[in-house]
Amino acid sequence: MSPLRESFERASAPVLQKLAGLPRAIPFLLVLGLLLAGVLIPGWGWILVALVTLFLLWLLFLGWPRLTPPERVMRVAVVAIAAAITVTQAFPR
Repeated sequence: MSPLRESFERASAPVLQKLAGLPRAIPFLLVLGLLLAGVLIPGWGWILVALVTLFLLWLLFLGWPRLTPPERVMRVAVVAIAAAITVTQAFPR
C-alpha cells in the first residue's frame, strides 16, 4: 500500500469510526435527504448534490482495494450518476 493511501486512511479513520457508531439508517437518510434537497432546490441545490458526490467518492476510494470487480463497477456507476446530476444542476441549459 502506498504511503499516500495509508495517510489518507489514517486521516479518515476518526470520521469512519463516528459513522460506524451511528445507527445504519442515519447516514443513509442524511445522504438521501441531501440528494433530494439538492435536486429539488433550484439554483444552488447542486452544491448539496456535489457534497453527496464527494462523500460517495471518498467512500469508494477507501473501499476500493477490498471490492470485487462487480462491486467496483456498481459503485463507480453510482458516483458517475451523482456527478452527472451535479453537472446538470450546476449548468442548466
